[in-house]
Amino acid sequence: MTLIKSISGIRGTIGGKPGDNLTPIDAVKFAAAYGIWLKGYTKSNKKLKVVIGRDARLSGEMIQNLVVSTLVGLGIDVIDLDLSTTPTVEIAVPLEKADGGIILTASHNPKQWNALKLLNEKGEFLNAEEGALILEIAEKEDFDFSEVDDLGEITKNDSYIDIHIDEVLDLPLVDADTIRAAKFKVVVDGVNSTGGIAIPKLLKELGVEVVELYCDPTGHFPHNPEPLKEHLGDICALVLKEKADFGIVVDPDVDRLAFISNDGEMFGEEYTLVACADYVLGKTKGNTVSNLSSSRALRDITEKHGGTYEAAAVGEVNVVTKMKAINAIIGGEGNGGIIYPESHFGRDSLVGTALFLMLMAEKGGTVAELRASYPSYFMSKKKIELTPGLNVDAILETMAKNYKDEEISTIDGVKIDFAENWVHLRKSNTEPIIRIYTEAKSQLEADSLADKIIREIKQIAGLK
Repeated sequence: MTLIKSISGIRGTIGGKPGDNLTPIDAVKFAAAYGIWLKGYTKSNKKLKVVIGRDARLSGEMIQNLVVSTLVGLGIDVIDLDLSTTPTVEIAVPLEKADGGIILTASHNPKQWNALKLLNEKGEFLNAEEGALILEIAEKEDFDFSEVDDLGEITKNDSYIDIHIDEVLDLPLVDADTIRAAKFKVVVDGVNSTGGIAIPKLLKELGVEVVELYCDPTGHFPHNPEPLKEHLGDICALVLKEKADFGIVVDPDVDRLAFISNDGEMFGEEYTLVACADYVLGKTKGNTVSNLSSSRALRDITEKHGGTYEAAAVGEVNVVTKMKAINAIIGGEGNGGIIYPESHFGRDSLVGTALFLMLMAEKGGTVAELRASYPSYFMSKKKIELTPGLNVDAILETMAKNYKDEEISTIDGVKIDFAENWVHLRKSNTEPIIRIYTEAKSQLEADSLADKIIREIKQIAGLK
């Protein structure tokens, strides 16, 4: 099965049979379910309006045409941004006074994948309850399309990446003159998607010399599009060859941001948020949030600046909910996702890039020196496969009891915070697997802690 229906949307591989893959029929069905849900959610007789944008992947135009036509068939007006980014669509929804938005992107998934990501009227992702309702409507196929005189209308607007850039430049903590004066040279890997349009445009507005790598939005991804070290050899080499100040890598829909240091080494996706938070907290006192599987380094930096750090369950919507609850001034996820409420409540690589440039312009020195100045942590990410039929919840409950004298969180699996390290245990929703994330002061220590926990779980489960 390569069609994954979840509360956060629908994603799958293109081609194959309906119900098993993301076929045209599935795209229409799910877009219709969203439209029907939106009509009930707004409880309004007025004509609804939805913003649509897509990344550059090969199936994007096909899926876009299907989704747009389906909404029009439901009598919903569409603002079509065409090639765009996830954060651009998020800011466009409230600016257009729209009732919702759909981003057509499978984020960091390879080119054969696509997806529909669903937004509410604030340009924020739907919550679990709303997502479940849409899945229910799609399952029932209880659709009622509009008659010919009541069809929706399509308005094309390709100016929103420029509007998004203007919004970033207008942020109080972003000063273009300060960045221009630093005369940065930066290499950008846009993975041949819409980041190759947006990030170089932003940098040039800020007076940065740009070296473009894979910035042609053809949808032919030149490497695995997830911005991890093993996929980024080309930009690491080019940063050194060009003697650049640093490199910027984004995923296809531009909500994940990774930096390459001036020495050609990974700055570390976990440290994207740490650096941006360091800059923001240095200017504004406040609190931060990341998810339970993100680095402890954010907590350290937050407390250094006199703020309070709190962890949320994994998932952007959970981080946003927690940020609102504690009035966090910056937050995000350890995968390079920066959420800066001064702009909007969504992960945004354009905002993250501007904040990082400000930090570097004001601090001086090299990116490698900046990275060395932060608390150094190492992560291990492992999993244990269990026998089908085992009660995974009971195993996690036993682990929580066994470590009851430590700091425990059970809002998303079980997280055990020790003095010098931590472990986060999460079960898979689709298979009998427990994911084991650990973080410590050395890679050896992180791996050893993970192996110790795996042995304990096997003992509880009666496995050898």
